[in-house]
Formats: sequence, structure tokens, C-alpha cells
Amino acid sequence: MRVLVTGGAGFIGSAVVRRLRSQQAADVVNVDRLTYAGNPDSLPGLSADDGYCFEQVDIRDSHELERVFREHRPDAVMHLAAESHVDRSILGPEVFVDTNVLGTQRLLEVARAYWQELDSRPLADARNGCSAREQFRFHHISTDEVFGDLPPNAPAFVETTPYAPSSPYAASKAASDHLVRAWHRTYGLPVVLSNCSNNYGPYQFPEKLIPLMILNALAGKPLPVYGDGGQIRDWLHVEDHAEALWTVLQCGTVGETYNIGGNAERTNLQVIETICATLADLRPASPLEPSDAAKKPGLCPDAHSGGRVFAPGAYRDLITFVADRPGHDRRYAIDSTRITTELGWRPAHGFEAGLRETVAWYLDNTEWVARVQSGAYREWIAENYSGRADASL
Repeated sequence: MRVLVTGGAGFIGSAVVRRLRSQQAADVVNVDRLTYAGNPDSLPGLSADDGYCFEQVDIRDSHELERVFREHRPDAVMHLAAESHVDRSILGPEVFVDTNVLGTQRLLEVARAYWQELDSRPLADARNGCSAREQFRFHHISTDEVFGDLPPNAPAFVETTPYAPSSPYAASKAASDHLVRAWHRTYGLPVVLSNCSNNYGPYQFPEKLIPLMILNALAGKPLPVYGDGGQIRDWLHVEDHAEALWTVLQCGTVGETYNIGGNAERTNLQVIETICATLADLRPASPLEPSDAAKKPGLCPDAHSGGRVFAPGAYRDLITFVADRPGHDRRYAIDSTRITTELGWRPAHGFEAGLRETVAWYLDNTEWVARVQSGAYREWIAENYSGRADASL
């Protein structure tokens, strides 16, 4: 089987590619534009893999997409390419509409034309007695953010929960979901969809909460917490997500949607405090410059630190409450009952163990971190956080 993965150099996409190739589940054609968040370093060893091919292509470029489909003849598409960071969508929404909506529409059109001509492929070329046209699938990967804000005691999102997106990012993903369903209803394109909760794990770009907090803490920088830190998210290990996506592609019912969650609701503050505790265990020395140390009671200079200070509680001391972002949803929660009962998938990682593994990965992969922390990334961090007044509680 040959799978075309869009966004395969991104965080979730690269986990999917690594899973498919490490288990020899399918040949992979990775289509990625390599924006700031696309990183070939997240696909170690695959350049020499005969079952892997990389195409640096923008999903908005219909002509290049047509070439890729024509040359590689995929049996399925897993569509993960997207602009995906809420804060970036608030500062610049146009690129989110351009990529997530227009890009999805162009990919759907190219996939539809390709799928329709598969009628002519001989039955002998297909597996399990199906024609190539019958076995083709288009799997669209989306987010729980399309459902909007969930009241504290309300039941978790199910597949039929009405859409109510709050951010430009969530609205653009909701629009792309609607397009995929429309291409199924109007043209018959065989699609499956999935909506996931917050992902975490190795190779995540450090603009997202967990890697940002890990790396800021290691550098002795403030750990910025929006508002009171009471926003609740469900956390899903990226390797569990990759396994779930492969299960949906293979076994999901055409035209249906599957919610994928980690059964791990936590407030943002709880997540950050757990990161601090894990770092205190795995890397118990936390550096702070003397000027910062004067503001933190109970810290003592270390003779080997060049004037910097270290203390067991220093990671937690870095927590800094800042002004909340506009339209910040208070709670998301995913009900994964359907994918568990119908397809047999369930997450393998508990949150605390998965987070500890993630922290350890960032400690052990400093070269990967250094390469992704480019000047452009640092400029964005400064733009997003520098204007937020201290809102310490």
C-alpha cells in the first residue's frame, strides 16, 4: 500500500510517517512545503529508505499536486498539512484561511480527479477483491478546537457535537472539515475524518505549550501562563494518535468521523507544574541569572555556576501569569468511545508517564532543539509574549 501524507514533516505528520515506515505498514509519499514547523530532522534515517519519498510541494499548488498523484499513484491520502497554532492565527489569520481552506479544497479536487480515473485500473491490481477505486481513501485529520468552548461540567465532545469555533485557526479547520464532507456528499469521494485532542510528545515544535515550557525552564526563562492557567485540555500522546489515524484509515467507515483523545484532562497550570516537577527530578539544577535571582526568595548562588543560582524549587518559581489571549476557550474534552468500541483503538500512554518520556526526549536531543530554534522562531516568541502585561495572581 502506498500512502500520500501531507504535512509529513510536521509534528503529527512525522509521527505518522515514522510509524508507517518503522512497522513496514505502507510505502509513504511525504508532501510538505517545509514551512517553519516542517522539519526533515524529525524523520531520521528515512532518506535511505526505498519505501519513502519526499516531495517539497505546497498543497495550494494544483499542478504540482497533479504531478505527485500521477507519478506516485497513492492508494490513500492522509491529510495533515495545516497551519495549526492559535496564537499565530490571531496575529495573522490570512495564511490559515489560505492553507487550511484553499489548500484543502485544491487537494480535494486533485484527489477527486485522480480517484475518478481509477475506474480503469484492472481488478487484478487491487487487493482483497476490491478495485483500486473502491479501496482508495481520503483521511482528513482535524482538531477538537472546531467544537469551541465546553462548559466545566458538560459531557465531552462527541462526533455529532455542533461546531462553534472561537479562533481563526479553529474556524479554518472547521471550514476544511465541511469541505471534506461536501466532497463526499456531492462527488462521492470516499473520505474518513478524525478530530483529535491536544497532542504532545517528541519532535514537537517549541511554540506549543509543553515543549515551550520545557525549553524555557531549562534556559531559566519565565514560563508564561495565560490568565489563571485554569484552561482545561485533553492530552494525547502523538504516537498513540499516529496509531489511531492508521486504524481509522484502514478500518473506518467511509463518510464517518472518529474522535481521538487521550483520556487525560488537565488544566494548563497542572501540566506546567508537572513539567516543573519532572525537570526537578531529571535535571535538578535550574539556572537563573543573578539579576533574576534577586527577585526569587530562597535561592543561593552556586560556586560552579558563574554567579548564577540553583535551587530545587526554581523551575516552579519561573511560572509567570500573563494576560490571557483573545477568545481563549476554557475547556476541551474528547469522548473516544466510538473509535474504541467500533475500531478497538485506545491510548497506550498514561499522561504522567508520557510527559516524563517527552521531557527526557528534549533533554536528550539538544541538537534537534537548537536547529529548530531559528531567528524567525525567536522573533515570533518576542512578538507574541512581549506585549502581554504581567498578570501575576
